[in-house]
Amino acid sequence: MKETLKAGLTLTRRIMIDKPRTIDFLGEALRVYATPELVRDFEVACREFLLDYCDVGEDSVGTGINITHSGATLLGMRVDITITVMAVEGRKVSFSLIAHDGTEEISRGEHGRFVVQIEKLRAKVAAKAAQAACE
Repeated sequence: MKETLKAGLTLTRRIMIDKPRTIDFLGEALRVYATPELVRDFEVACREFLLDYCDVGEDSVGTGINITHSGATLLGMRVDITITVMAVEGRKVSFSLIAHDGTEEISRGEHGRFVVQIEKLRAKVAAKAAQAACE
């Protein structure tokens, strides 16, 4: 992991709320941004941000997320997701998260990620899969 990754670094990403990002269980008139999709968009933004600071053979995995989702964002609206590095502790990176749909803040929270060496993770997962197959 590159030493240039520091607290205070920030990124804003604009996304369009398309149909796959919306709920469908309240009918077409109430297609709004689904919370699981918001979580995914936060995670993707943080992961892609971290990739610029990873060395060859590294990536990151999520370790936790805690958000509020306080505003209904309609199909077709744009959302600005802003992530800010709060802390870097070894390979552990903590982010603050804010989402705004142009009308109001719709979400805020925190997300943790851990920078991993892909081959080590692959070996660990393979060992777990082998163990699970024996049980």
